[in-house]
Amino acid sequence: MDPLNLVPYLPRAEWSLGPGDQGWLAMLGQVLKEYQTCTRRRSLLRARVMDFVTSTAILPLLLGCVGVCSLLKLLQWLRTRACVRNAVVVVTGATSGLGRECARVFHAAGAKLVLCGRNAKALEELTRELAASRATKVQTHKPYTVTFDLTDPGAIVGAAAEILQCFGYVDVLINNAGISYRGTIVDTSLDVDRRVMETNYFGPVALTKALLSSMIRRRQGHVVAISSIQGKISVPFRSAYAASKHATQAFFDCLRAEVEQHDIEVTVVSPGYIQTSLSLNAVTADGSKYGVMDETTAQGRSPSQVARDVLAAVGKKKKDVVLADVVPSLAVYLRTLAPRLFFSLMASRARKEQKPKRC
Repeated sequence: MDPLNLVPYLPRAEWSLGPGDQGWLAMLGQVLKEYQTCTRRRSLLRARVMDFVTSTAILPLLLGCVGVCSLLKLLQWLRTRACVRNAVVVVTGATSGLGRECARVFHAAGAKLVLCGRNAKALEELTRELAASRATKVQTHKPYTVTFDLTDPGAIVGAAAEILQCFGYVDVLINNAGISYRGTIVDTSLDVDRRVMETNYFGPVALTKALLSSMIRRRQGHVVAISSIQGKISVPFRSAYAASKHATQAFFDCLRAEVEQHDIEVTVVSPGYIQTSLSLNAVTADGSKYGVMDETTAQGRSPSQVARDVLAAVGKKKKDVVLADVVPSLAVYLRTLAPRLFFSLMASRARKEQKPKRC
């Protein structure tokens, strides 16, 4: 027989109050009464708070605070755009990615652009696009273009002279051009390390030095270096890239200290992952193209947002800007405050990945 069928025949337990249960029931009743009293008090307090907030004295004050904050943000935004209006802005690596978005953002703000890159055709296409855009009420200017390769030291001096011929001076130099890398240190040839350093470090340094004298003579100028969060922390399988960005951070930090006496600003911008083709065009250990869109890159920030952040950094004359999510930002501080833990986590990540994935 199914045991469940026996349930109706089982004896039923009857419960009755014992001598000691009366005290417990009285205590329970007191607790419930106090709970109901507290609930009523909370409701009354909430009602009084709402009456106070919505009173004629507080509500206008709150609305006024919101209005003042909004007005300050608007004024800050207008000031940011005004600071580059009619300013001569040079953007390297302007044909794609973040450089292209910087060209659009600074053009819309009224800057006089000098667009630099290796692909003359792509530069001309961007120039036509910007000239045809009418998305702003600010007076815009037709950009100039200068074609050269940052990895060619001999071409940089001539390119700097050509840049100065456009308007006679440079107000803002945005060193944006760069190349990424994926590979293990043991398999990477020294030529690949040199190639990455030439593009990410020596090229921007050479162009900055070539234009710096004219800024010093005018006692006016702003140098922006687009670095990376990997210029502050090192990630496995990015050795050449991280090394070039660490060098960039150090050089422009030194430059900032040296040219402050000449009233020249230096800003280092360190973004996290950006939705660009940087990983697609990255070089590998043997010098070939990586050709893969990393998941982290695909899920990164939009280049237009980062470009607006660069514009804001220039307008506010910021020294050092980190544009990364919470985890990479925390890693920067973790490396300083708990280096042993940080390096242990990096080693664990390296063991987990073993080799950079091509998928």
